[in-house]
Amino acid sequence: MVSQRFNIEIPDIEYWQRQVKCQWGCPVRTDARGYVIAIAEGRYLDAYKLARGPNPFASICGRVCGAPCEVECRRGSIDEPVTIRALKRFVTETYGVETGNPAATIQYSTARRDAHNPKAGKKIAIIGSGVAGMTAAHDLALLGYAVTVFESESIAGGMLTTGVPVYRLPRDLVQLEIEAILSLGVELRLNTTVGKDITISQMREQGYEAILIATGLQRGRGLKIEGSDAEGVVSGIEFLKQVNLGKEVHIGERVVVIGGGNVAFDVARSAVRRKGVPYKAEAKDFYEAADSSRMALRTGAKEVHLVCLESRDEMPADEIEIKEGQEEGVQVHSSRGPLKIVAENGKVKGLATRKVISVFDETGRFNPVFAEEPGEIIPADTVILSIGQSADHGYLKDIPELQLTPGGLIQINPETKQTSVPYIFASGDVAEGAKLFINAVASGQRAAVSIDEYLRGKQLTEERKGFFELPVLHQMPGGYVQLDRVNPPVIEVNERASSTRLIEKNFEETVACEQGVRCLKCHIDTIFDGELCILCNGCVDVCPTYCLALVPLSSINIQPALRGMFSERYGFDVLQLAETTGFAKLKSVGSAMLKDEELCIRCGYCAKRCPTGAVTMEHFSYQQQFMMV
Repeated sequence: MVSQRFNIEIPDIEYWQRQVKCQWGCPVRTDARGYVIAIAEGRYLDAYKLARGPNPFASICGRVCGAPCEVECRRGSIDEPVTIRALKRFVTETYGVETGNPAATIQYSTARRDAHNPKAGKKIAIIGSGVAGMTAAHDLALLGYAVTVFESESIAGGMLTTGVPVYRLPRDLVQLEIEAILSLGVELRLNTTVGKDITISQMREQGYEAILIATGLQRGRGLKIEGSDAEGVVSGIEFLKQVNLGKEVHIGERVVVIGGGNVAFDVARSAVRRKGVPYKAEAKDFYEAADSSRMALRTGAKEVHLVCLESRDEMPADEIEIKEGQEEGVQVHSSRGPLKIVAENGKVKGLATRKVISVFDETGRFNPVFAEEPGEIIPADTVILSIGQSADHGYLKDIPELQLTPGGLIQINPETKQTSVPYIFASGDVAEGAKLFINAVASGQRAAVSIDEYLRGKQLTEERKGFFELPVLHQMPGGYVQLDRVNPPVIEVNERASSTRLIEKNFEETVACEQGVRCLKCHIDTIFDGELCILCNGCVDVCPTYCLALVPLSSINIQPALRGMFSERYGFDVLQLAETTGFAKLKSVGSAMLKDEELCIRCGYCAKRCPTGAVTMEHFSYQQQFMMV
């Protein structure tokens, strides 16, 4: 019988950083653990500082972020993740741009500043005022550069303004976040279409030494099936843009949306709500028009169907989007593919569908297989395509040397965001494909670093140092394991479906604090001192989640890192010993304490049980230092 052998990892600073999974999973490394704990302890301003530090769009993030931190949250392996995103909103509403003084939030930014930047004042152009572009503008302005943002629309914000429905994100909040960035001296030129009103070549002639393209993916993808050119077939991206800008949108009483992602549900739920309202073209009148629309809403489509290839369990949309969409009347047809768009006299009359047998092949590649026989025909006046996005590169005609990928994205060095033209950089969806909101923030930050390096002719280096501190007393809050996740409250269904009111409400203080208590405090690590251990196995016996195991050294696969550690610490080659005497002999050489980090709830029972102090619960922290070399 072959005994079980274990692969192990020797902890280094990155290992300990990875244990704080929410922070490691965040593209901008927001210390979600820190602000969640601060909320639990009633330290709300401290919580806001941590949330705002690495993220110039913290207030928006508290409402519409895809929350990769929650996906990674270790609490999710126990029951359900901590409500990290909603807790961020809890503090931003009190201390963020929502207070009406957006410029005041800049003081909490942890972005680099350099009062002695020899290139300060150099001109940088940014094309696009969405998340990636404005994040880069924020960071570059703090470094002393003269930043100008060019935006083709009459209002800034990119997809935050034109793509995210108003029932999820208040438009005044978007503008407040942007006002905070503009307070740094960033110039914003609205109604300026690059390629028409100004070209990239002209930007260079006007003294812009670096240019960042951050235009996003502003076009919807088409569908090559019969009837796709009929009147009444529209792009989901264009539909959302027209609705969100308050322009008149004509849809019939029966709408079919094709797609199964979050954007498809944004489209479907927007179709439920309204047909469209008049729009005043002047930017200064935008909010007046939007307010008027809310006062004079009409009922949206009477029937909204959503057709998607994936089964109900495979649908890429967030579960909450699917649930709330169905509550509002969206009828979901899963495992259904579009066969053709039925048209009469050139106008949409319905969508013919067919059953989907499978969406992915055995390798996990997207390769739909359909049933041969046709399925049902869903009557429709409008078919809205929400099956992906693409970029509009018309403004690049005067820069033929700028290369694109086969998929139509701008080709970049993924580390630096630099394109094939040295002075041109690209970030966000236009270069990296459709990703989460917070990925665009991270992409803009990386682009800002690279532009700074390019203009200075130097490289930014990072040095990290990790620290462990033994707390005076480690004590988890009483009942923290038993607390259930509570999602933020939402308005009633009948109100949601008949208006564009913000759906999600904020947490009450008591609920927010209680939800913060659910955090497992993953920065507190179990440290084992082999010199003090007497192999009593008490820590293993007392562990409530069975995350510890004391095993003989013969059970460990001897990897290079372990071999080096043994040689340095004990003065002999453990692999050579094993090969010479046989692995079984390693039982008499020593033992190893194994820990499954996924199961640890930081209860501290192991440390309390240890009779010799060989087990301690210690706080891990780290510092970063940046230098230009």
